[in-house]
Amino acid sequence: MTMQAASGPLVLGIESSCDDTAAAVVRAGPPGQVEILSSIVVGQEKAHAPYGGVVPEIAARAHAAKLPSVVATALREARVELGELDLIAATAGPGLIGGVVSGLTFAKGLALATGVPLVPVNHLAGHAVSVALEHPIAFPYLLLLVSGGHSQILLVRGAADFLRLGTTIDDAAGEAFDKTAKLLGLPGMGGPAVEAAARGGDPGAYALPQPLAGRPGCDFSFSGLKTAIRQCVVAAGELTETQRADLAAAFQAAAVGHLTKRTHRGLLAARALAPEVTHLVAAGGVAANQALRRALEGVAEQEGWTLVVPSLRYCTDNAAMIALAGAYQLEAVGAGMIDDTLTSVPRSRWPLDMAATGPVVGTGKRGRKV
Repeated sequence: MTMQAASGPLVLGIESSCDDTAAAVVRAGPPGQVEILSSIVVGQEKAHAPYGGVVPEIAARAHAAKLPSVVATALREARVELGELDLIAATAGPGLIGGVVSGLTFAKGLALATGVPLVPVNHLAGHAVSVALEHPIAFPYLLLLVSGGHSQILLVRGAADFLRLGTTIDDAAGEAFDKTAKLLGLPGMGGPAVEAAARGGDPGAYALPQPLAGRPGCDFSFSGLKTAIRQCVVAAGELTETQRADLAAAFQAAAVGHLTKRTHRGLLAARALAPEVTHLVAAGGVAANQALRRALEGVAEQEGWTLVVPSLRYCTDNAAMIALAGAYQLEAVGAGMIDDTLTSVPRSRWPLDMAATGPVVGTGKRGRKV
């Protein structure tokens, strides 16, 4: 837990965009000088395990049931009373709409009862500033955002100023990891399960396609890799442990290679747009993958940049990043960010770069699909 000097607003963050119910109390400050007084994340893995993926209705009901105790725990651990808060920041999208409704409605109730201002936050903006929870990094920087529902490359020019350089044209990276884990019959969550299995495999044992090999730009595609894994599994019949490990290693190598190549292109594009940028940030659940971190570090070093990645607990969904994003955006934009009428609308899709054209897939958070 980060415990550094901070003198900014005291913020309660609430996050419920997928299958993690989270609340945090943060004393906002400049990047790297943020005091995280509490950060509570309660997952729903057991509830969804029988279905092989997140079931939106189950997720929404679980959020509604867990939010009161999760928020109470966050406040208690922070030793903060509701009346002491300066701000409430809650995810208003993108995400599974039932979960977003649960969290935002709960936050509105708190704001109405206490008079504490509410700022609706784009979940992706939370990931975009999550690195500032621990690291003294200044805007602008290049962000590779990779999670269960999102794969994007963004030039982050400020807490509320994003330029999208690339996005997925079909599946997100995390979704592809999840589906691969399911196809291979791996236990546990998709990304960590594939990474663990890949450690004992030979990535060269299977020749998988290189996504978008002849396509310029920074966009991503993962549907072809997912299909190739399915075809390998069908051809093999009942997988041996060696085949399972080899397929996991081959998929991870292909996915990491694809992400790295497109990010390298994004780096070059960002350099042309903003020559002062020297930091590459990776965030989102897939950024916890160690093979990806090593590959991105190599690209950054090659170009004279520095790779900065949040701690594992802040790569995945959490409310500390939502609290910080709310504080930063209020500071950057002003009082217009406050939902003073409590009429903000929950959104299943909400692009960070509203002016971006091209693929719309990847601008919303779909999560793992059954």
